[in-house]
Amino acid sequence: MKQKKTKQANRWHVHVCLLFAGLNLAWASLRAAEDRVYYEVDDYPDVEKIDAHFHIRTVDSSFVAEAAKEGFRFFNVAVHVSDPVAFRQRHQAAYAQKKAHPNRVEVMVAFELRGWDDPDWVERTIQYLGQAKERGALGVKVWKDIGMVFRDRENQLVMIDHPQFDPVFDFMEREGMRLMGHLGEPRNCWLPLEEMTVKNDRRYFQNNPQYHMYLHPEMPSYEEQLAARDRMLGKHPNLPFLGAHFGSLEWSVDALARFLEEHPSAVVDTAARMGQLEYQSQRDWKKVRDFMLKYQDRILYGTDGGVQAPGQAASALIQMQKRWQSDWIYLASREEQSVPELDLPVKGLHLPRSVLDKIYHGNARRLFPTAWTE
Repeated sequence: MKQKKTKQANRWHVHVCLLFAGLNLAWASLRAAEDRVYYEVDDYPDVEKIDAHFHIRTVDSSFVAEAAKEGFRFFNVAVHVSDPVAFRQRHQAAYAQKKAHPNRVEVMVAFELRGWDDPDWVERTIQYLGQAKERGALGVKVWKDIGMVFRDRENQLVMIDHPQFDPVFDFMEREGMRLMGHLGEPRNCWLPLEEMTVKNDRRYFQNNPQYHMYLHPEMPSYEEQLAARDRMLGKHPNLPFLGAHFGSLEWSVDALARFLEEHPSAVVDTAARMGQLEYQSQRDWKKVRDFMLKYQDRILYGTDGGVQAPGQAASALIQMQKRWQSDWIYLASREEQSVPELDLPVKGLHLPRSVLDKIYHGNARRLFPTAWTE
């Protein structure tokens, strides 16, 4: 009888061991599956990353070479400036970077507003953009000076829906050149400094009061700026559009979702507005995460960082490494971290690997299929 009980106990012991072994195997399989679904923070250097909104204003190519070690490629965006010499130098630097790093850098140009009132401005601008495309430019950026600074000979502000732009945008549509629009400013721009939601906006508008629209009530409102943009897009529904800085709708993922639904050919980048996204996720983490999941095909990673002058590559790289790594932690993990734009720590969104691949490189490669290939 005692021997029989011993055998039964042994069998139970074997069953229990097999059960635990099976559970451990299942748990290990689940962990392995989760590892395939999500990146680890330490995966950062091995992931291809395209900063789709960057400004390199020097011919020094060392920054791109060093950033390549961290897996980065760039859209080098030339921004409009009224000084024709500076305008030409910025574009020469952009093309020089493309020549030095043909599989790392692509170029987005601006067009001049100088001579706006001349009868041949449209013809000259279209000719210029055609030449830019032949040199490899894949898109065109319009800046906030349209709608906020630039005036015609009658001293009237020129808005982005002005009919004189229509043939230019028609040409871009025919040629497949994407329009990047930094139109208007973050909504904080129309608030007093103490009511702004993020520190970087507060610093910028404190140091650049000419753009702080709260101080200039005679200027177009935030709503009027975006309405002009939407009227322009309504006239050119097939124009590929990239809304810089979350399309100036950085303050509300609900408002941004409505814009994306109303303009199905539009996409946005994250440049210089990650802090506003983090601010929202502090208040409703699930809403922000759900937005990023739903619109994962419509978002490009960008920073608005850059190298402004010769000799600044090393310091710019240190600054950008901090920015890039902080953004990666926020997007890829559940970790809480302190960020420069906010007083309180922010929890990461822990987006799946497939979503991060789209945001960091897949969407840019899909929208610009000839880019970063030479």
